[in-house]
Amino acid sequence: MSIRFSTLLAGLGLGLALAMCPLAHAGKAVIVAQSIDLSGPNGSIGRDYVAGITTYFDSVNQKGGINGRKVQYLVRDDHGVAAEAAANVTALIKDDHADYLLGAIGNDATRAIAAAPAFAQSHHVLFAPLADSSASSDARVVFWRPSIESELLFLLSYFEKLGVKQVGIALQASPQNNRAFQFLSAEMHKRRMTLSGVANIVPNKKGLQQEALRLSQAGAKLVISIGDTIGSAQFLRAFRAYDAATFVAGTSLINLTTLSEIAGARATEFTVFSQVVPNPSSTVSALQSEHVEMMKRFRDEPVSSVTLEGFAVAKTLVRMMKPDPLALPASRTPIDLGGMTVVSAQGGQNLSRYVDIALFKRGGGLMF
Repeated sequence: MSIRFSTLLAGLGLGLALAMCPLAHAGKAVIVAQSIDLSGPNGSIGRDYVAGITTYFDSVNQKGGINGRKVQYLVRDDHGVAAEAAANVTALIKDDHADYLLGAIGNDATRAIAAAPAFAQSHHVLFAPLADSSASSDARVVFWRPSIESELLFLLSYFEKLGVKQVGIALQASPQNNRAFQFLSAEMHKRRMTLSGVANIVPNKKGLQQEALRLSQAGAKLVISIGDTIGSAQFLRAFRAYDAATFVAGTSLINLTTLSEIAGARATEFTVFSQVVPNPSSTVSALQSEHVEMMKRFRDEPVSSVTLEGFAVAKTLVRMMKPDPLALPASRTPIDLGGMTVVSAQGGQNLSRYVDIALFKRGGGLMF
């Protein structure tokens, strides 16, 4: 019987116990499976995430695999539909006999997978979905990326240091967005920052224009968008018609390619986004350098923050699988990915705490 990922995170104090355990069935492929959006609304994010993951697994296989076992990476397109994500994972578990499961994009897909009977009745862990950790309280859903609260705190702290005290919020109503709004409002109050106004991201164009106009007149020096990619993009386009210079900020789960396409390149100027990995084009750290080098060798396509996140996620997973004499079988064992460290926090599900910021430059492109 193959070792399941639940063994890896034994007891789900999120200890890295499997880092000391050999993989069974030497020579048999390790099947890592994933359902993810490759052609739907977040297809560009999904393709980049898969490219980064595939690249790392290719580099591992080129070196002989994990204790002689090659990694077989199976990916199914869920088209951004939560029900398809659940159906795909069911097939990956039952038909493809996956050893490990990587996560999908978004809170809805994450919840649907966690609720699928095949997953619920298995011993699998869903690892590293591209979703906010409020998406699931299931201890078998383990988030690699930091929480949205960490990203919002970083954005506030960054602009607070620049002297910004008046903040507006663009809010697309949903249970998780409303929780993020309450968290952000409370944190602003602690810091004696003023909530200048709130614009509701509504689906109709005229209503959104009115909301954007009202917020543009509220005197905010920074506007933080709490919404999905399309909602944030539509708000940004409407807001820029009245205010071309105020900083607008968002989190790393916004698809920047789609945002730019909907809002327009000019509208994205003076927008900033939290990032959960360092500059993907840089070679400052060993992880960044390895990512750039392997992407050139195996993919020959542009790097992005999402390809680096996928690369780092795959490296984390392999380090957890692979016996490492330097690793300690403790619940807070850190894993150095090469200048970026992830660690299982006691009682927490977010392995990474890394948050940075990127700015859309004039004329397009990100500056870290």
